[in-house]
Amino acid sequence: MNIHYGFDSIPPIVAPVVTIGSFDGVHLGHAALLSEVRDVAARVGGRSVVVTFTPHPRQVLPRGGDFQLLTTPERRAQLLEECGVDELIVEEFNMEFAALTSEEFVSRYLVDRLGMNTLVVGYNHRFGHDRDVPDDHFEQLGRRYGFEVHRASAFQFEGGKVSSSVIRKLLAEGDTAEAERLLGHKL
Repeated sequence: MNIHYGFDSIPPIVAPVVTIGSFDGVHLGHAALLSEVRDVAARVGGRSVVVTFTPHPRQVLPRGGDFQLLTTPERRAQLLEECGVDELIVEEFNMEFAALTSEEFVSRYLVDRLGMNTLVVGYNHRFGHDRDVPDDHFEQLGRRYGFEVHRASAFQFEGGKVSSSVIRKLLAEGDTAEAERLLGHKL
């Protein structure tokens, strides 16, 4: 896996199939999404690309509160590599970056700098300063800027939701075994 720190240092990537997120913990839900990214990349002859952030957005934004990471940035990169990601872009997250709308982020970074072929998002994923957007927002952007959008299915494990927040709650309650089961790996 190639790791790029910021969008300015990225060499050309063939048909980038991109997903975006914090990927804290790289849990079973993340693994399912990344599998879809790899599948789409294989279909279009492209590369699987994860865009993530450091520090975690909740560590920067005022509403973050008492926030604990599940993994260090180094461990996150290792887990993403184990999931078969081809390219990892780690963008610095600060208040200036947080002020971007989803369209500004897509057009400036994913289209202009990266040349994105396909955007893979979770069934209810939102990003950018303007998170209150219509359900077909990314599809509208895809038509406007010339990329495909693939919506991943909702992921459930044994009938329950898997998320970094659920895993943090389990850890706060002392249930390390269940947290690791939902992570799919040891802490």
